[in-house]
Amino acid sequence: MLVILSGVAGAGKDTIKKELMKRMENVESLPSFTSRPIRDGDIEGQTYHFVTREEFEKMIENQEFYEYDIHHNQYYGTSRKLLNEKIKSGKIIVKDIDVNGTEHLKELLREDTRIITIFLRVPKEELKKRLEDRIDKPSPSEIILRLNRFDYEESKINLYDYVLKNDDLEKTVQIIRTIIEREQEINKE
Repeated sequence: MLVILSGVAGAGKDTIKKELMKRMENVESLPSFTSRPIRDGDIEGQTYHFVTREEFEKMIENQEFYEYDIHHNQYYGTSRKLLNEKIKSGKIIVKDIDVNGTEHLKELLREDTRIITIFLRVPKEELKKRLEDRIDKPSPSEIILRLNRFDYEESKINLYDYVLKNDDLEKTVQIIRTIIEREQEINKE
């Protein structure tokens, strides 16, 4: 099963993903590949798979991605090989991805992969505060770039099976955990 978490930068996708992996057996992350520079706190292969822009473009040429896109002037993409390996392992894969990637993965994988999509909503003012308080300290121009994407991301909410307001981490993690457990039961029937 593939569980997709979406929402604008700062919505809490990564934090929730980490909590789910801590609290649930059989849950793994599938980091995207990216051309963005590594930041403090990033761990290769856990946060992202970091490659140069040239390497990413070569991977595009070689059709190594199910989907890819450019955000904040950097490439992000989902590896065909890594996703297929994790699906075959029988794990529950939690992937944080933007709305465009969600749309592509749903279309490409809907016939042979159980996909659960969850959109995390955060009020715009709260989002601005979260971005300003982040450990990796985005620049004012990066914050504006991310906030400018807010309305676009929100306009795609209808793509999602579940839409949750993420204003309480513990509550949100519990709700998502319940969703995953229920979807597993449905899948067994």
